[in-house]
Amino acid sequence: MKRLNRVEGQVRGIARMIDEDRYCIDIVTQLSAVRAALRRVEDEVLRDHVAHCVEHAIASGDAHEQRQKVAELMEVFARAER
Repeated sequence: MKRLNRVEGQVRGIARMIDEDRYCIDIVTQLSAVRAALRRVEDEVLRDHVAHCVEHAIASGDAHEQRQKVAELMEVFARAER
């Protein structure tokens, strides 16, 4: 949540920069920082998913649930490559 709150603050800052007609490159630099911060949030959520949901599926011995979790991860990774 801390990371998301920080991102939210960054986005509000970008909106202010646009309202204040700040230099375009400064705005683009901040947009890049927000994208990087969101990627870090995404990484944390994926780590948590693997550590809990995927691990649970493996421990359960339920082949269907295991395949489902792997398919979900593969779909996420495929979307990330686009």
